[in-house]
Amino acid sequence: MNAAKRVAEELGPTWRRVTQEEPRWQVSVVLIVAIVLQLLLPRHLTLHPHWLLPAIQGLLLISLFTLNPGRNRKGSRTLRVFELIMIAVVSLANAVSAILLIRGLLRGTESPDAVQLLRNGAAIWITNMIAFALWYWQLDRGGPMQRAMATHEYPDFLFTQMQAPELAPPDWQSSFVDYLYLSFTNATAFSPTDVLPMTIRAKLTMMLQTAVSLCTIALVISRAVNILK
Repeated sequence: MNAAKRVAEELGPTWRRVTQEEPRWQVSVVLIVAIVLQLLLPRHLTLHPHWLLPAIQGLLLISLFTLNPGRNRKGSRTLRVFELIMIAVVSLANAVSAILLIRGLLRGTESPDAVQLLRNGAAIWITNMIAFALWYWQLDRGGPMQRAMATHEYPDFLFTQMQAPELAPPDWQSSFVDYLYLSFTNATAFSPTDVLPMTIRAKLTMMLQTAVSLCTIALVISRAVNILK
């Protein structure tokens, strides 16, 4: 038995212990993708002025690096407030775009170009997936900083590695990619796959994402098929 396995058996799994906070470059990458997608949307599907919400997201993204350039926990409360504001801005901007797109589809005023319609729908759907991945990342056991400090005993999401620790590395702990995968599977399968929601807030958040994703995909694809016919 190697040293890592002996530590895991003596102290419990890594996700229950105090560890270093996960790096934030993964979050930064997907936020940049979300900003670019919102800038590429046509102006009639965004709040005016067109650049305002992406600019706010960019400023908040810069603030994250200013407040926490490494893995230290200084200013953790302020950092969490900035992160929640940033996620709320992404969610707000995308919700407005989704509502405007759905309204245009129902009224028949949306673009008759099927390719453009699918492109707009895909941009909104991907941004929605990113936004909910960020919510899951902040929701589970109080967010990344609280998970690193192991202050919450019970998880909001049960990952496969938690159920079968013998099949995972001894030092496994959830990272943002795990929550991005959760968001993707929930948005495509419209139900939990290998990650189970354990708390009411987790279940309600997943239910909301499924509803938004289902409405967007169903209306966009059905309209695009009618145009192509």
